[in-house]
Amino acid sequence: MAAPTQGGLGVLKGHAGYGGHGQAEVVLRRSTLDDAVERHVELLTKALRHSMGQRALETLLGAEVPGIQSFEQVPWLPCQLVDESVTFNDEGHAETEYQHRDAGLQFGHPGDSALNPNKITFLVTGSKVDMRKYIEGVMAHQLRCEIRRYNTEGLQMRWPGLGAQEHDIWFTCTIRHTDGVFIITSFLRHTPATPTPGQAHYRNWAAIADRAALTTSTVMLVLTRSPSVRVGLVKQQSLHCQFDVDHKAADLTVEWRLQRHGERTTLFSHSSHSGQTKGSGVPLNAIGRGNASLTLPLTKQSSEGTYVCLVSVPPLFGSHDITLHIMEPPRVSLNVDSTIFLVDRGEQKVVCEAEGYYPLDVEMEWFREPSGGGGGLLPEKLDTVLYSSHRHHQDGTYSLSAFFLLHAFLHNSGSKYFCRVSHSSQRMPIRKSFTLIVTEYDSWNTALWLFFGFGAILVMVAILFVMLPRLSSARKANQVGTSSYLTCVSSFIRSIYGIRMVYVIQRNAYLQILSLQQ
Repeated sequence: MAAPTQGGLGVLKGHAGYGGHGQAEVVLRRSTLDDAVERHVELLTKALRHSMGQRALETLLGAEVPGIQSFEQVPWLPCQLVDESVTFNDEGHAETEYQHRDAGLQFGHPGDSALNPNKITFLVTGSKVDMRKYIEGVMAHQLRCEIRRYNTEGLQMRWPGLGAQEHDIWFTCTIRHTDGVFIITSFLRHTPATPTPGQAHYRNWAAIADRAALTTSTVMLVLTRSPSVRVGLVKQQSLHCQFDVDHKAADLTVEWRLQRHGERTTLFSHSSHSGQTKGSGVPLNAIGRGNASLTLPLTKQSSEGTYVCLVSVPPLFGSHDITLHIMEPPRVSLNVDSTIFLVDRGEQKVVCEAEGYYPLDVEMEWFREPSGGGGGLLPEKLDTVLYSSHRHHQDGTYSLSAFFLLHAFLHNSGSKYFCRVSHSSQRMPIRKSFTLIVTEYDSWNTALWLFFGFGAILVMVAILFVMLPRLSSARKANQVGTSSYLTCVSSFIRSIYGIRMVYVIQRNAYLQILSLQQ
């Protein structure tokens, strides 16, 4: 929960519940406080509840009040005023010192008393532009508020809105969602009771007292709901930018710029004063409704960068940076099945492949989990892993391989090996695994197979030595007819392949001889 830091109470937590009398109890805790200090805090809470009322106390401390569904109902928001003090050194150069001061936004009407008189209060009164309606579905503790003086760079002119004066001074109020959901910058106009000549210049800014209350009104705001965007390649993407001004027919200029590798490119610009439009991606009819969102072409590598949405209504100039990251997650695969069967002391090359990822940085590791996975043993990282070089593909993505030579041993049977791939596109690493099953090396069966194998080879060699001289002598003497030659060959084939095969060969040979004689 957001809580005031004044008084040194540190982290304060507000919790709204229901007691026996239907009243919410606010409990203030700090882990480092001893029991005595906690009792004092509890007594202080009771005193504040009695004097201010339960609802006002919860609002002051940023507690989640039951029934508040929209930020529009919050009358107070804690902020930090980043104040500037300008001095001049001996050489005459201006030096700016920044001071962070406790402040807050209070939404109400002119003349309202400050809800927290111990802080600088910026009382935001009614206006056609209400920043609260753009902040929906959030609680005060999810917001970070920062107020700064706004320098118009010496341009002093009367704002066209209702009640504005030429000597008005300006502040910007930037509210950020803690999870990066949105950023909204509002311009606050304050009319000082006593005009100071030249106070529009930052060197002549009047000091703000510690408990000062400044009545302001919101005259313009610029909002983005996409401060940081992650998108894949060849995707359609829109960058959100919205604005609101308290008067119509404003001298409005809308621009989009891309900053990449130190270069700035104007993608779109439109001026309502001149009616000139350059570039594309923002419909003109949408600008008339306060929507300056930019639609990008299909994304590619060069789409990555910082996009700047600029909205200008003199003398005010608002902008938001939107960072676009191209992210493609890797496709991870192994070259083996989920279970590998190897004999003891066997080997196999195992490859983990990560493909199609962007950007380049990727981490690939191999681990081994002991069989059973019990005993609280952590996986062992393999130190024999080798890596290929990064492969760059035509679509801009990359691939990488991590491999090792798996040596199988009986004591490793049942172990699980997994490849872990970490990449910026994934919140959690990707894992691919397999289980190793090792069987015992049977020496008797192997010896028996070797014995019979060598025996068969020796028999065939002996038969060849016996039959080849006979066949050679038969051909030279021409004493053996065709039938004798076939009989000799048949006896050789019979000794190797059996009687049935001899019959088939003899029948085919006689048919060939008959066909030649005819």
